[in-house]
Amino acid sequence: MSCKIPVETVVPLTAESPSGNNIVTFFSNASGEVGYTVAHNDKVVIDSSYLSFDFKGMDPLGSGLKISNSSSKSVTETWEMPWGEQRKVKNNFNELTIDLTEQEGLERKLTVIFRVYDDGLGFRYHFPNQPNMKEVIITDENTQFNLTGDHKVWWMPGDWDIYEHLYNETKFSEIDAISKRNHPNLAQTHIPKNAVNTPVTMKTEDGLYLSFHEANLTDYSGMTIKVDPATFGMESELVGSEITGYKVKRNTPFNTPWRTIQIADRAGDLIESKLIVNLNDPNKLGDVSWFKPTKYVGIWWEMHLGKSSWDMASGKHGATTENAKAFIDFAAANNIGAMLVEGWNTGWEHWIGFEDREGVFDFVTPYPDYNLEEVIKYGKAKNVNIIMHHETSAAPRTYEQQLDTAYKLMENLGIHAVKTGYVGKIIPKGEYHHGQWMVNHYRKVLETAAKHKVAVNAHEPIKPTGIRRTLPNAIAREGLRGQEFNAWASDGGNPPSHLPTVAFTRMLAGPIDYTPGIFNIKLDPWKEDNQVNTTLAQQLALYVVIYGPVQMAADLPEYYKGHEALQFIRDVGVDWEESKVLNGEIGDYVTIARREKSTHKWFIGSITDENPRELTLDLSFLDNGQSYTATIYGDAADAHWDDNPTAYEITTKTVTSKDKLNLKLAPGGGAAISLVPAGK
Repeated sequence: MSCKIPVETVVPLTAESPSGNNIVTFFSNASGEVGYTVAHNDKVVIDSSYLSFDFKGMDPLGSGLKISNSSSKSVTETWEMPWGEQRKVKNNFNELTIDLTEQEGLERKLTVIFRVYDDGLGFRYHFPNQPNMKEVIITDENTQFNLTGDHKVWWMPGDWDIYEHLYNETKFSEIDAISKRNHPNLAQTHIPKNAVNTPVTMKTEDGLYLSFHEANLTDYSGMTIKVDPATFGMESELVGSEITGYKVKRNTPFNTPWRTIQIADRAGDLIESKLIVNLNDPNKLGDVSWFKPTKYVGIWWEMHLGKSSWDMASGKHGATTENAKAFIDFAAANNIGAMLVEGWNTGWEHWIGFEDREGVFDFVTPYPDYNLEEVIKYGKAKNVNIIMHHETSAAPRTYEQQLDTAYKLMENLGIHAVKTGYVGKIIPKGEYHHGQWMVNHYRKVLETAAKHKVAVNAHEPIKPTGIRRTLPNAIAREGLRGQEFNAWASDGGNPPSHLPTVAFTRMLAGPIDYTPGIFNIKLDPWKEDNQVNTTLAQQLALYVVIYGPVQMAADLPEYYKGHEALQFIRDVGVDWEESKVLNGEIGDYVTIARREKSTHKWFIGSITDENPRELTLDLSFLDNGQSYTATIYGDAADAHWDDNPTAYEITTKTVTSKDKLNLKLAPGGGAAISLVPAGK
């Protein structure tokens, strides 16, 4: 293997993964600049990449450094997810710690820690307690990730405010985030540089898959990655603040987030990887059995369709006691455990389009036509829990003033989940959704919620970075271009390639609240110029493919009633013993199988882009000697995401682990399969 490590270096330090397939080499050159390379199966995948920091009121730290000490260790452990894609997670890595000391000037100290796994690596910086650097104000973190070629990349712009752009599929040399600055469908957006948001996923010419992200984002600014298309170079670009003029302010000692690189020989291995959660601290909440993974319905989609509204003044308020009870009745009849109500609280008349949104929302006072206590009581009688909704209108200071009161109300009412929202530009002006100030706000919300036994599903969030391991009340996030864009986006909504891309990009970061299950694909009679760009069978498959511990049956109840395909939504699990990616290529198609926790039932979801596909599924993962009844909800022969999206067929057959299933997916189509052990 070859790389561009400078000739004049000290003896490099190395760390390899447990199997030896990934090797990190750390080096220092004659000028005391430090960097690293990464090799996979003896081939360099990250070329010489340097590490440094710029500060306010202090010289940069990146040269004149000497390795003062190094140490290594190995860790093998298994931990259990209280909920998740699988119950048991193996955490097996080799760690290399390098202590660096500045040779002149302030003699500052910095430690770099690498953890190398068979599925990639993470590294972070530690700033120890030291006399000459008590307060650290970072203006730039200059972490490089230099590539070895012009890889194919699935990317979205490095927007400081939102992750709701469509993914682009280009060569690395063709990345142009600046051209995406003006987008008519986004409530807020800020793209200052030619940078990409993470996770950003790539495929090399020789078929290796790479994905770059971060783990354990705590009291720090979110990281975008600047690109240099000409040199295939990448460098961290932290989200800033126009109020403070810097990126991060911390007191020593502190750790930065982990910078992560997932490495896979097969696309599906990226999804199966648990690198991101493994790089987070263990559960510090203890027993969180008060949160139960669930399917839910809600007063939400009808607002996007224009059938009703969030505010009461419009005269078509959706969040009424009567409407809520109707949704509860539907949920109770269909094995759906919860109901979300948006627009229940006062303030929606002024929530968007107003510059001053401070003090707009009251998170404890319902509109007069919504009896909160009565709805709660009605739901409990029917075994349907209520999911609270808090739209902050991107005024986090107003929300923080009411946090304890709002979550105490939920605790008193026995409500254990909330969906939060942050639509609009952050107040105060000059802060951004993904900067340190907001990162700390999102964490404060999680920690406050945990005290009151409340789980949080955040929309317009900071990206997930595995904190769900430490705070397992962080159950789901939006953080992508979701289903609602199909109802009103002027660009035609989410194309058929969107979700086969999301599975290998955004989903690598953590659970998603995508709100699948739309049966009225053409949105008649509500939105004649919009539609969902999938088949109905793909909408079913999403319950398995796009992971989240809360899964919405998002359509209006009238489009489900009497529909045979609703049976899959009734049956499908939401909490999993194990998950396997059976096949897939980024942006094209993916098939995932998941075994339900506490049962022997398996569920499979398979989706494709605009191209039809024939796939053969090997069922050898099933228990040997056990027969299963396979119920297949598939595309009809003439189905098509645009021409004939609701054409589907249901077939049943008996299968074992020795069998293979042949699927025919229509353009924009999919298949959803339940596998129930015979006799159980």
